[in-house]
Amino acid sequence: MLANHLLAHIPDEPVVAIVIGLCLITLAVMVLPFVVKKIEENLELFFLLMGISAVTISGLWNWELVFEALKSPVMIGSIPIGIFQVVLVFGLLIHFYNRPFCKDILSLASKLGWRLFTFLLIFMLGIFSSVISVIMAAVLLAEIIAALPLHKKDKIKFAVSACFALGLGAGLTPIGEPLSTILVSKLAGDPYHAGFFFPLQILGMYIIPGVAVISLFGAYYIGKNVNLKTVIPEIEYSEGLRNVILRALRVYLFVAALILLGEGLKPLIVWYIIHVPAWALYWINTVSAILDNATLTAVEIGPAMSLSQITSAIMGLLIAGGMLIPGNIPNIVAAARLKISMKEWAIIGVPMGIVIMVAYFLIMLPLFINTQP
Repeated sequence: MLANHLLAHIPDEPVVAIVIGLCLITLAVMVLPFVVKKIEENLELFFLLMGISAVTISGLWNWELVFEALKSPVMIGSIPIGIFQVVLVFGLLIHFYNRPFCKDILSLASKLGWRLFTFLLIFMLGIFSSVISVIMAAVLLAEIIAALPLHKKDKIKFAVSACFALGLGAGLTPIGEPLSTILVSKLAGDPYHAGFFFPLQILGMYIIPGVAVISLFGAYYIGKNVNLKTVIPEIEYSEGLRNVILRALRVYLFVAALILLGEGLKPLIVWYIIHVPAWALYWINTVSAILDNATLTAVEIGPAMSLSQITSAIMGLLIAGGMLIPGNIPNIVAAARLKISMKEWAIIGVPMGIVIMVAYFLIMLPLFINTQP
């Protein structure tokens, strides 16, 4: 596994120069996209530059990492189907068959009524993202939102709310997203003997009600006075073929950049994050808003951890991933398709994420109290 290979090259004790350099990169990633418009408009290239810088400062360059960064956007495990192909193929299908697709979506929404349609869409995609994979669910979500005759601000609300649900729901099985695959892999031996349903067993009681609540919230929050027949009388599909291809390439670049950034920042995680108690780890894992949560799972989770530590760490990663565009695959896909900027996403995603984090923290207090040091 790549994670284990790189861990062997990280010094046992913190190196001051590396710590300072990686902290500056983390600060730049969290601040510059909000204050520099050029960076906000070219987020993928910025994250790629930060990822290259992080790996260089950490001294972790090797061919295996380069191959992983190039491969991850086009492969899921050993299966030659990745986010790049899914985004491209779905984009091409919608480009050539957008009229019947938009007509069917509007017809369904009109028959069900706006709030029921919104609730069912978010809830079903949230739960089934663990079955059809979060990539497929995210692309389908983005195209449906694009087809709806909503104003831009309502589409952003829709996308952010739904992506929180998709990010949570995908954690229920190893099919959903890499985080769960790595979780099962790392805990396959003693004492947990984790199998396919292990994530569902330990996280289901938290995730499924959470997806339902987010879906209900979305149904009442998004376009409270929406009238699908009068908001925009005629839908015009304006995305050209060139944009469809460029969007897929931008998503590819973003995923590759996040792989490099996550691996480059591993020394900080190894030296500091994995040594904190469960309740603090829950909050520190808000870094999942800018980092690949699979990378954090690979480094943080191990069989020596208690079940309560594992649960709190994973829940922190899953929830915080919805706060900013780089946090989750659904965020990246939806933002690329709907042309949502980092700032536009954060205005809704950060407050919503904080509320969800606080709510789950209170719900999981018994776990934190019972956690053994």
